Amino acid sequence: MVTPRRDRKWQFVVDMDRCSGCQACVVACQAENNIPINSEAQFNQHRAVEWIRIERYWEGEFPNVKARFLPVLCQQCGNAPCEPVCPVYATYHNNEGLNVQVYNRCVGTRYCQNNCPYHIRFFNFWEPVWPESLRNQLNPDVTVRSRGIMEKCTFCVQRIRRAELDAARTGKPVGERGSEQEVGLQPACVQACPTGTLVFGDLNDPEHFPTLAKLVKHERRFRLLESLGTEPNVVYLKKVDLEAKEEVHGA
Repeated sequence: MVTPRRDRKWQFVVDMDRCSGCQACVVACQAENNIPINSEAQFNQHRAVEWIRIERYWEGEFPNVKARFLPVLCQQCGNAPCEPVCPVYATYHNNEGLNVQVYNRCVGTRYCQNNCPYHIRFFNFWEPVWPESLRNQLNPDVTVRSRGIMEKCTFCVQRIRRAELDAARTGKPVGERGSEQEVGLQPACVQACPTGTLVFGDLNDPEHFPTLAKLVKHERRFRLLESLGTEPNVVYLKKVDLEAKEEVHGA
């Protein structure tokens, strides 16, 4: 039997040079985590719920305009500003680098939402209802949240726990490859991404998560709003603009 590691540090790497803005990760996250279906009325009221979003930026002037895409999810901050303002301790940092959200404790004050500089927390305004044809697709491993609470990305913690249970049962370590020697672990957004933009893994286990261990040290790395001192556990890799490089070298 494999003894579960106690020194996990789960992290994400987002390569902006690979992102095409297809939003497959958004759809996969919605299906995996029982996120309420967003109607046109909710969007118009700015009450749409999505745990990961693709922000789109335009760069340049017409006709030489380029679209830039930035996937934004919970940064699982090591020094999270959402934690100290919660009056009921519904959000806290665990020993695996995750910013945990305890739904049963949440009373919906929205203090955490107001204190989050990344705007990744969402207040559930309505009791979610799915059409009859979609109810069978609800994930039994994830709680269906009722109205009046805050919710956010969890790094698919249900998949993390399932992988750990499978590892203990089979005697294999948890890893990124999912081979005969490892129990594979990928959040829904990582699994759905067609371009390999998203990479997930345990920073403290480079043997079984070599891709993450390599990318977090890449020369293109940066973190969102790092100057705020939030210590995010999501690392971004800058977009590579070959045309700009050619202009600089040409000049």
